[in-house]
Amino acid sequence: QLQFVESGGGLVQPGGSLRLSCAATGFPLDTYAIGWFRQVPGNNREGLLCISTNGGVLNGKSSVKDRFSISRDNAKNTVYLQMNSLKPEDTGVYFCAAVRQYCSGYVMEYNYWGQGTQVTVSS
Repeated sequence: QLQFVESGGGLVQPGGSLRLSCAATGFPLDTYAIGWFRQVPGNNREGLLCISTNGGVLNGKSSVKDRFSISRDNAKNTVYLQMNSLKPEDTGVYFCAAVRQYCSGYVMEYNYWGQGTQVTVSS
C-alpha cells in the first residue's frame, strides 16, 4: 500500500527553524520528483520547492526560496524541507507530494500526497 507521511511540524517562535520530513512507503522515492506545498487558511495550496530525481530544484513561492531548502535521502526514502527565519505568515499546513521523475509547476499533476503537518509560527 502506498503511503506518504509528513512529520516535524509544530509550534515555533518567529525567527526560528524547523525541519520537516516526508517519508514514503510502498514505492521507491528515487524514481519520483518530490514537492513541498503549503496551505494557508483562506488561500489556495501553493508550491514551495520541488526536487527532481537528479537533484535539480524547482523554486515555487518567491517569499520562501531564500529561507527554505529541500533535500532528499534516497537510502532512507525520505525528502526534507529545512525552514529557517520563520515568520508568522508561514503558518499553515505543509504537504509533500510526488510526481514521476521531474518537477511540475502544476499542483494537479502530483500523484501521491501526504496528510499534511501543521506549522505554527507565533510568540
